[in-house]
Amino acid sequence: MYLAGAVASAAGLFAVWAILTYGGFVTPLFLPSPSDIVRAAAAMIADGSLLVNTQASVTVIVTGWALAVALAVPLGILMGTLKFVEALLEPIVDFVRYLPVSAMIPLLILYIGIGTPEKVAVIFIGTFFQLILLVADVSANVSKDLLDSAYTLGAKRGDVFRRVLLPATLPGVMDNLRITMGWAWTYLIVAELVAADRGLGYLILDAGRGLFTDRIFVGLFTIGLLGFGFDFAFKRLHRLLLPWSPKI
Repeated sequence: MYLAGAVASAAGLFAVWAILTYGGFVTPLFLPSPSDIVRAAAAMIADGSLLVNTQASVTVIVTGWALAVALAVPLGILMGTLKFVEALLEPIVDFVRYLPVSAMIPLLILYIGIGTPEKVAVIFIGTFFQLILLVADVSANVSKDLLDSAYTLGAKRGDVFRRVLLPATLPGVMDNLRITMGWAWTYLIVAELVAADRGLGYLILDAGRGLFTDRIFVGLFTIGLLGFGFDFAFKRLHRLLLPWSPKI
């Protein structure tokens, strides 16, 4: 039933799209037909532009997101567990996470320059300060009964952290990683629209200058398919790595 619902929703959307375009209700300038987009994608694959720009965007997003995860997850768990760490980090995190990342791009260009490091920094800043607070919230909401039961049974503080708190936190952390990956794509496209010479955001902006709507849709569909792939991978990893999760 789940698969049937997913297929039905995709087929319904495609049918509406086909009716609007092939029926002449919308001009190709505003909404290209499926065949126009397929032809544009084939041409971009043939000349290598789609692969080069996709590879550039994926490299940047994975690098910036992975750096943010490597720091935000352990610090977030500590922040949600230890009040002293929370007092140290929360004022800074609350201040920076409300700053629009796009407003920092001119400063990052000034400090780092135009190139891959600047875009990685945009991803890191946009993801880290949001993720650390999400992880801290998951860690802080671990059932107190679990922790008290472990202490009652004679567990030491380190054992409670390693064998109770961490496993109880990981399912929520995995969900947060999945969410922040979507945010990272948004920050990346913003960075590539402002200052870049390659990437999917640059591809979309360059196509927009020439009113090549079919190429714009190719870029959008590529981002959507990559996002779908990342989302599916997170769901599979959740099931494989966290069999004790309440979602399994």
